[in-house]
Amino acid sequence: MKKPEKAVKKTVTMKKTTSRTGKKSANSAAAGKRQKKTVSDALRAFMLAGILVILSIIISSAVIMIHSIEKSGTQDISEGVEFLPPIITESEITKTIPPVSSETKTVPSSTKPQTTVTKTPAAVTSSGASSGTSNKNTGMIEKPAVNLGTLAFVIDDAGNNLQELEPFLKMPAALTIAVLPGLPHSAEAARRIRAAGKEVILHQPMEAIGGQNPGPSAIYSGMSANEIKAILAKNIAEVGPVAGINNHQGSKVTMDREMMETILRFCVERGIYFLDSRTTSETVVPEAARQIGMKIAERDTFIDNEQDKASMLRYITGGLERAQKNGSSIMIGHTWSPQLAPLLAEQLPLFVKQGYTVRTASDIIKLK
Repeated sequence: MKKPEKAVKKTVTMKKTTSRTGKKSANSAAAGKRQKKTVSDALRAFMLAGILVILSIIISSAVIMIHSIEKSGTQDISEGVEFLPPIITESEITKTIPPVSSETKTVPSSTKPQTTVTKTPAAVTSSGASSGTSNKNTGMIEKPAVNLGTLAFVIDDAGNNLQELEPFLKMPAALTIAVLPGLPHSAEAARRIRAAGKEVILHQPMEAIGGQNPGPSAIYSGMSANEIKAILAKNIAEVGPVAGINNHQGSKVTMDREMMETILRFCVERGIYFLDSRTTSETVVPEAARQIGMKIAERDTFIDNEQDKASMLRYITGGLERAQKNGSSIMIGHTWSPQLAPLLAEQLPLFVKQGYTVRTASDIIKLK
């Protein structure tokens, strides 16, 4: 018995629909798998890219750090300051200056081309003469070398403490030591300095702009010429004989032309020199000295404004540079600076071996 045509068509249609639905489901499943695979691949690619970026950052940071370390290792302790002569150690000296009768030596310079000089076996004494014996005043045999410049070290503020003074007196080098007047140990300090063969000068207190107390027997602005001369005569009688005078503080007085001419004329009358400590950039001392036709000395370096060893070495190296450039350098330190005496005792023989001459402040004036 035949089924009705409509029923047959309906059955066929349902089968086709079922078939299409099955195919769609299969296609959807396949698409889902492809989508998951795409997402997974994208995630892996993203992670790989992230890893590569991180590795790149790490490598770049390492390169920058190594470059910075290498750069910092070559910087001088005083960055931005160009020094001609390095401060060398005893071990370096034995390598560069062997004990032979004569030799040629290359003198390093950071701003000038290297030049070759010849060193002779004679020793340079503090008076500038060459000999093979020690200097009778300093006891130090100064090895000869090319003269890179003349150095004078002035030690201020003696008279406060004899114990602080003692290491400077034992130093085998020419030193100029400035004694303050009116203190408990002023006269005795001056006597010991002369006995040790060092140069004594009067460290004359003078009024400062800031109003600090300069100490006993000071010169103040407004004093008459006779008052100034009387104070100087009294102080020299206490600590003299002296080779010269330098100012302790005194920024206000050294800006006064009339007062400084009085002080300088007093020095001329006594046959002593004046060392301008240059406690102010507005000092009129050089101008006043030119006016009366007098040669003076001028400080160009304070060694112990900062009292750690590295800072003092930096200031001294600046003085060495100026000595090479100008022919001489006067550097001022203080008896109360605890590391100064050991530092000078260590470095002064090295300076001489490098080619510097160590003299007194009065010797610097004679060289002008």
